[in-house]
Amino acid sequence: MLRTLCAAALSAVTAFGLAGTATAQAGGNFGLELNNAQAIDGGCRLTYVATNNTGSDLSTTSYEVAVFDQEGGVTQLLVLEFGELPAGKTKVVRFDLADQPCENISRLLVNNVAECTAAEGDAPDCMEALVTSSRSDIQFGI
Repeated sequence: MLRTLCAAALSAVTAFGLAGTATAQAGGNFGLELNNAQAIDGGCRLTYVATNNTGSDLSTTSYEVAVFDQEGGVTQLLVLEFGELPAGKTKVVRFDLADQPCENISRLLVNNVAECTAAEGDAPDCMEALVTSSRSDIQFGI
């Protein structure tokens, strides 16, 4: 009886996990998380986690991002290139900002899509699909 109950519970957990994955992929989003901001010699290293849940294989993906200082002034506009991202793929990418200490950055704002092309067919609206988050003290959003 206990063995049957454990098998049923394991089966339910497995089915829920697979359904959750399918739902996330069908959700049509492009997740972009500012995972870490680390001081490096003369600048700041930003680590991003990008997850393509759009349902389309993307051959190029890049976003224009504005960097704000502690007073709210824009100090830089840069393009973060994430490259090729197949559907369902998660990728970690690092960007080094020279002459920009992390403690001087208050927030990062995704200003626009620089490039977003599908490997085949029409690309999704990569700005509309974008979902941002941050694990850093630096604000990150749209």
